[in-house]
Amino acid sequence: MSGDRPVPQKRAETALFRAALLAAPLFCAGALPTMAQEAGLRGAVAEANVNDDLLSRVPLADRRTALEAPAQPQAAEQTGIPTPTYQPASEEPVAETPEDSLFADPEDDQDAQSTFGEPVEPVRPRRPSTAAERATAAGRDSEPETAAERNRAATAEPTRSEAEQDEDDTLTTGTVRAGTVDSEADIRVDPRAEPEAPIEGIDRIEEENPYEAIGIRAGSFILRPSIESGVTYTTNADYSPNGEDAFLSETTLRLNAVSDWALHSARLDSYGIFRRTISGAEVKETQAGANGELQLDLGHDYRATGTFEYERRPETAESPVEIVGVATRPLRQTLNGSLGLSKEFGKARFGVTGRVERDWYGDATLTNGDILSQEDRNSTLATVALRGGYEISPALTPFVEFEYGRRMMDVEVDPSGFERSATRLAARAGVELDMGEKFGGEISGGWLRETLDDSRLEPISGATVEADLRWSPFRGTTVALNGSTTVEGTTTAGESGSILYDGRLSIDRQLRANLTGTLAFGARYRDYVGIDAHDLTLIAEGSLTWWLNRYAGVTARARHETLKSSLPDRDSKTSSIFLGLKVQR
Repeated sequence: MSGDRPVPQKRAETALFRAALLAAPLFCAGALPTMAQEAGLRGAVAEANVNDDLLSRVPLADRRTALEAPAQPQAAEQTGIPTPTYQPASEEPVAETPEDSLFADPEDDQDAQSTFGEPVEPVRPRRPSTAAERATAAGRDSEPETAAERNRAATAEPTRSEAEQDEDDTLTTGTVRAGTVDSEADIRVDPRAEPEAPIEGIDRIEEENPYEAIGIRAGSFILRPSIESGVTYTTNADYSPNGEDAFLSETTLRLNAVSDWALHSARLDSYGIFRRTISGAEVKETQAGANGELQLDLGHDYRATGTFEYERRPETAESPVEIVGVATRPLRQTLNGSLGLSKEFGKARFGVTGRVERDWYGDATLTNGDILSQEDRNSTLATVALRGGYEISPALTPFVEFEYGRRMMDVEVDPSGFERSATRLAARAGVELDMGEKFGGEISGGWLRETLDDSRLEPISGATVEADLRWSPFRGTTVALNGSTTVEGTTTAGESGSILYDGRLSIDRQLRANLTGTLAFGARYRDYVGIDAHDLTLIAEGSLTWWLNRYAGVTARARHETLKSSLPDRDSKTSSIFLGLKVQR
């Protein structure tokens, strides 16, 4: 262990260093203010004030600032030299918050003065922009008791004079906040109001016929196919004077196509009927047909119309041409086509139509097995018709029509040695009807004459009637009237032919939403030219269809036909009943 001790001189140097550190704050506190006074930053400071600050025993945190009011000295706590109290330079007290401060409240002092001594206009409170603020501004003390009163209070606008509103509009320099949506709507509920419909029923259109076929879209056409199949019982299977009864299987296919065009229109109807024997008389028949129409609007009040019709069916026993000893009657086919162009000149109507009709027959089978050709009955008829009319009202347009044509036989001279080609002339007058969906169509009457090339044959002439009318007396009911006049040829030696008048009146009625019915009456009158003879056929038919749903239904049909003739061995009666199922799409 060493016996050396610290040198006394080092202890003295350490003591002096500590004293300098303690004196430095005191020197800065006194010297720096003095230097600031000498630099001209402040006014002259008395030495007594400096001493008072240094010698004062009041804690620094408890010392008041120059802006604070002088506190009353407590005798018990004050020690040392007393400090003189603060004396304001002006006689009036200085407000703590300047009048032009952002924190000034104009409501506390309405007589506030600006810095320049002018009165300052108090700031107008902001206009309430929401329903809640308006309700609060209207009155905080009167709180509505019910929900209806609170709604009315929330939507009510504060009552202000026009001058105040104009002043606000003038002083507004920024964007004014818009009110809420419910603040401008009357949300009061009418206690008698009915509830809204369910969402499933929105924009749902009530269908006039909920069991009508929907159809299938194919391009720009809507197709509606259907099939009907069932069993038919008939008392006369071949409509002959000595016909036998039979049970038949009957199937009918139909197709309807309608265009969905904005300007032009097109329509097509086709069918096929197949009849086969189940028991009784032997029957094996196939019928088919189609008819269509095309209308084109060419502009400048021009319209073009084209039609065609095709039918294929066995010739019935009521044909004017009698074949002796026939076992199977010949097959008859008919093809018609027309093309027309019409023009409107104000209320005047003019049109021209060309038409071609082709008839041809198959061979007949005799009871002895021989085949009898019917080629000498084939013919082609070509006609041109000119029509002119005048519209006396939007619903009535009377017209007149003139027709010229030529009938040309495939066999110029028939087996009996007669030339049966003929020249055709016709004139008609009628009226077109257009009363919207209630009533429409046309009807005409006139005279027709066909002069045969063989002078030994009497010309075929007689009155003509044409009709195609539709009438809907009330909703769900349609009444239709159709009529036509046809010239029929013959191969009987010395006879020219006959004129056939055919008419049909039908009533379609929707008895219930899923039950439809049809009642039809028909009549055919045949006038033989050159001989005093005629045929009269009367037809009555009724049918009902009960729809199980939109796609299927049960169909029942009854029909009766009676033929009365002035010629021997031609009278016949036929009754039939059909029951089947119909499917449509």
